[in-house]
Amino acid sequence: MKEAIHPKYYQTKVVCNCGNEFMTGSTKPEIRVEVCSKCHSFYTGQVKAAAARGAIEKFNRKYGLNGSK
Repeated sequence: MKEAIHPKYYQTKVVCNCGNEFMTGSTKPEIRVEVCSKCHSFYTGQVKAAAARGAIEKFNRKYGLNGSK
């Protein structure tokens, strides 16, 4: 490899808006993010329930069902 052409590599602290912090490697000494795996709806499981609920409501509207029997 050529000398002195590569950026400096840091053990980086990543800080999320929710307060979660973790370490990774990067060319920046600190990274701030808005969403991480601790607060993202896909990883917390909230997105599946919302998607299923919307699909059920769409089905009921399409076939004129009110959902109660």
